[in-house]
Amino acid sequence: MKEQVEALQAAAESWSPVRILQWAFEAFGNQVAVSSAFGAEGIVLIDVASRLRKDFRVFTVDTEFLFPETYSLMDRIEQRYGIVIERVYPLLSPEEQQREYGSALWGRDPDRCCQLRKVEPLQRKLRELQAWITSIRRDQTSARASAHKIEWDARFHRVKINPIADWTSKQVWNYIRQHNLDYNELHDRSYPSIGCTHCTRAVRPGEDPRAGRWPGTAKTECGLHLIAPVFPTPGADA
Repeated sequence: MKEQVEALQAAAESWSPVRILQWAFEAFGNQVAVSSAFGAEGIVLIDVASRLRKDFRVFTVDTEFLFPETYSLMDRIEQRYGIVIERVYPLLSPEEQQREYGSALWGRDPDRCCQLRKVEPLQRKLRELQAWITSIRRDQTSARASAHKIEWDARFHRVKINPIADWTSKQVWNYIRQHNLDYNELHDRSYPSIGCTHCTRAVRPGEDPRAGRWPGTAKTECGLHLIAPVFPTPGADA
């Protein structure tokens, strides 16, 4: 599969999100799923997928530290599209994590916290799949700048599909307004990027859209879209 993906990679750069998703559904059937944190980009992908296939799969890594507005949006998405979001949880509950690693790990060691609550659950979920679909855009962070629309994810050994990698934020919001889509109301309160409650704040005028994530640190990625693992997770399979 890696060789097939590499052979398609260049041609796929000219494909629309619709064509990318059509290829993904035809190539992988029920073994591909949309991974979503229910940001604006994720909402767009879910809507495009719903116009191609009614039984498409969507999963999310629920860190158990998400905003109430995010959980509310997930409920509305399930109702609107008639789907059941597959929720993947960390191996440790918040209470167990506190007992093992101490309180407020996200403030002392955010990379470790993300590994426990996001990366390991994703790694576990991807064992069920041949490919995963993400809503990342190249202009979001430097780590995403080289993303292809179709690529081999060497970290998770799965096909990674990024249908709107070349979109801008303006294109995303134009699509949302054109189709009257539900979205996280925190976006209207200066939260362009939304993660866990402990590590996300509103963005101030003039700041970078990602400035509200892990404020006060140089961290810009949770680790899901990095090439190398952040940390091994004790007790988890490689």
